[in-house]
Amino acid sequence: MPDAVFSAYPLDTGRMADLEAVFQARGCAEARRCYCMYYRLAHRDYQPTPGLNLSESNRARMRALAGADRAPGLIGYLDGQAACWISLGPREDFARLATSPTMRRVDDTPVWSIVCFVVPSQHRGQGLAHRLLQEAIRFAAAQGARVLEAYPVDREVPARADAPWFGSLSQFLAAGFEEVARHRPGRPIVRLRLREADHPPGD
Repeated sequence: MPDAVFSAYPLDTGRMADLEAVFQARGCAEARRCYCMYYRLAHRDYQPTPGLNLSESNRARMRALAGADRAPGLIGYLDGQAACWISLGPREDFARLATSPTMRRVDDTPVWSIVCFVVPSQHRGQGLAHRLLQEAIRFAAAQGARVLEAYPVDREVPARADAPWFGSLSQFLAAGFEEVARHRPGRPIVRLRLREADHPPGD
């Protein structure tokens, strides 16, 4: 869709139906189950609430976050139709990162974390994740974040397919991120200092 107009907006309760449309699309089965709550909850808390299955519980949790002062992520649109999603926020919002050997803290620098991209099968191969990352950089900077951190997959390292929702190392390097640590082969930690990113690469 070379002529399609791309835009992105923070998730609020009025856009929950758009988020659901993305997660219900083909190729998004994992997103339908976790509603991007997996990394936001500690292991002991990642359970269904009484009377609901896990997907329904996580959807309700995400709706509650959508109603908060700070959006939990951005929805990307092509010609006004919801097409993709990125989850981000202060690292402290993602409880499971604290216990992850792969994504454990590098240092005491306050950072925002990008933990998930969701792009339905029909929209892959169009560069949407790259465009959504540019919008996420702007959003984080506008929210006062100084350093943006992510945990992509290095596809140059021979390994089984691993956590594609984190994005690829090449994608983040192209956006100006730099590798700062690697606790596990194939899974670097990258950062971008946002005060240097008023106009991200690719603008």
